[in-house]
Amino acid sequence: MVKRSCPSCGPSEPGGEEKKGRGNPVSVQLFPPELVEHIISFLPVRDVVALGQTCHYFHQVCDAESVWRRICHRLSPRLREQGSGVRPWKRAAILNYTKGLYFQAFGGRRRCLSKSVAPQLAHGYRRFLPTKDHVFILDYAGTLFFLKNALVSSTLGQIQWKRACRYIVLCRGAKDFASDPRCDTVYRKYLYVLATREQPGVVGTTSSRACDCVEVYLQSSGQRVFKMTFHHSMSFKQIVLVGQETQRALLLLTEEGKIYSLVVNETQLDQPRSYTVQLALRKVSRCLPHLRVACMASNQSSTLYITDQGGVYFEVHTPGVYRDLFGTLQAFDPLDQQMPLALSLPAKILFCALGYNHLGLVDEFGRIFMQGNNRYGQLGTGDKMDRGEPTQVHYLQRPIALWCGLNHSLVLSQGSDFSKELLGCGCGAGGRLPGWPKGSASFVKLHIKVPLCACSLCSTRECLYMLSSHDIEHHPAYRDLPASKAVGTPEPSLGAGAPQDPGGVAWACEEYLSQIHNCPTLQDRMEKMKEIVGWMPLMAAQKDFFWEALDMLQRAAGGAGQGPPPPES
Repeated sequence: MVKRSCPSCGPSEPGGEEKKGRGNPVSVQLFPPELVEHIISFLPVRDVVALGQTCHYFHQVCDAESVWRRICHRLSPRLREQGSGVRPWKRAAILNYTKGLYFQAFGGRRRCLSKSVAPQLAHGYRRFLPTKDHVFILDYAGTLFFLKNALVSSTLGQIQWKRACRYIVLCRGAKDFASDPRCDTVYRKYLYVLATREQPGVVGTTSSRACDCVEVYLQSSGQRVFKMTFHHSMSFKQIVLVGQETQRALLLLTEEGKIYSLVVNETQLDQPRSYTVQLALRKVSRCLPHLRVACMASNQSSTLYITDQGGVYFEVHTPGVYRDLFGTLQAFDPLDQQMPLALSLPAKILFCALGYNHLGLVDEFGRIFMQGNNRYGQLGTGDKMDRGEPTQVHYLQRPIALWCGLNHSLVLSQGSDFSKELLGCGCGAGGRLPGWPKGSASFVKLHIKVPLCACSLCSTRECLYMLSSHDIEHHPAYRDLPASKAVGTPEPSLGAGAPQDPGGVAWACEEYLSQIHNCPTLQDRMEKMKEIVGWMPLMAAQKDFFWEALDMLQRAAGGAGQGPPPPES
């Protein structure tokens, strides 16, 4: 008989006498540590984490790097290096345990969440990009995988079209990749890969040195059609595209935070010829040399830069998009479209999402700000009025990911019980907001099952994608909002000990009742009430309860035909 006994817990059985027929309990601490670690390494990752929470001894054993090294070799036998970080083996094991790409098609009979093929060589999933026909995934080791759609045979012997069911290695040593920035994947014909390659050194020597390059691949076949190599002194970390096919601008972000750009003609990339392109410093780095850009985002006609200090700068290249984003053409200069425009924001911005004519920003306190065109309610403000400056969406906080498309927006959030849910607003045509075919002017919970470790998302015309991956080195960077910066808290009157309506809750409820009162029919009131439940700061289980209850009432009242008469004032 083997029994765990912690030194701090004292004897396992009171009284000091053992029952007849049972041997003396043996503490697991008497076993060699290597044997205990070897046994624990055969447990599933979820059970190892749960066992480590039982007591101090098992916490130390289950947290040992030797245990996670064995688990990592079991999950990924071909992984030879442990990677980087404070806990490299534990990080590598959890990255490979939680990796997954999930998708749900908007059309067809089966509208359920499916999982793509998982490349055995992949060391976690860092980011992904769907193109016209296939999906590309970049792992943490710099390997870019090409996930193909193909015709496969089902268990019943039928031939069916399946997404992301086969994979090949496209290239290694990749840092980043990009394609046509438009939301419609039909335009994504080429894939631009920023990679590091070994180049031969001086003639007559055997030495070589690493140089960054951009390789262009056909998304349909994975064939490389173009390559440009940069000087070894220049090191880049991100690439984005902007502009039309004939004047495609490649924006490259250096490790020092500077932006360089070059222009290629995409329509001539498949012609076998060699020519030189000019790499120039972008105007945002020329005019503002003190700025250190941390990341970029782009669409066809605009680019957004976030600095290391959390500032946001904008480039808008067409008057129509400028009017949608800012509500005016007063400061637009058609002769100087690269002039960066600074956005006025109350706090440091951590990440952003850029759609065609609207955008979303998330600051260090987890607040979401939306700006731009709101014709379909894609800003989630509860109305369809355009916003020419960043406007806070008060009922959403601390998102995991934010995505802006052509005329709808998506937010991946996590509840207090660590369950994750997907919220959406804007146009619901084509099934792009599952469960809300008519769309919504506010963020509402979508009828889709979200993976536990989902970290990013993307939506196309045909499908919704979610990437699952958990990096223990990436901790939430949100800060608690100081009380002095809380929006909506009324100032206490003189002589009052505390505000009577903290956060404006009573005012918000009165506004909700007014909106319900203005709905002409019972069905409209039910739909409005569902939206209001999504606005309220409730737990995920509470929201699900109210939504299910409202659905039941709505179905029960469906046979009534006509709504009740409008109530008296």
